[in-house]
Amino acid sequence: MPIRILFQDEGRFGRISDRRRCWAPLPDRPVVGHQVVREYVYGFMAISPFDGRSACLTLPWSDAQTMSVFLRQTADVFPDEFIIMFLDGAGWHCATDLEIPDRIRLVRLPPYSPELNPVEAVWGMIRRDWFRNDVFASLQDVEDRLFEAMRWLVCHPETILSSVAYDWIKTISLT
Repeated sequence: MPIRILFQDEGRFGRISDRRRCWAPLPDRPVVGHQVVREYVYGFMAISPFDGRSACLTLPWSDAQTMSVFLRQTADVFPDEFIIMFLDGAGWHCATDLEIPDRIRLVRLPPYSPELNPVEAVWGMIRRDWFRNDVFASLQDVEDRLFEAMRWLVCHPETILSSVAYDWIKTISLT
């Protein structure tokens, strides 16, 4: 059975505006909406830094139950492979009630080291390209936008690959 290495992370997206720089012709000054509404949805994503393939889900919260759902879905996306999944030390990643499929082994990254997880770069790309300077009328609008962004990335693995192929990851060999 072939081995697949994945990196996993969750990202929280909500109705708190993400103000970013934008272009406007001189002398115009851009007008950017702003809101602070504390409603959130979570994106779960696992990516392969070798070919850009990914598995992702949009879920209403993060806990051991939703993580178990995501792990089952990831196992279904890569049905004929043994998965080694690197992830951070979130409490639900090591919860006693976490259900881990037989074909998945979880490996925790060192604490306080988000720079080692390439999914962090993908979250930054999604925030920059799909969420900047937008005001959302509802949490469903946020969820729809997040789903659209993740679906686009799944269909364009080369975009993921261009952001996550860190030099140190390229040195990993399974032989």
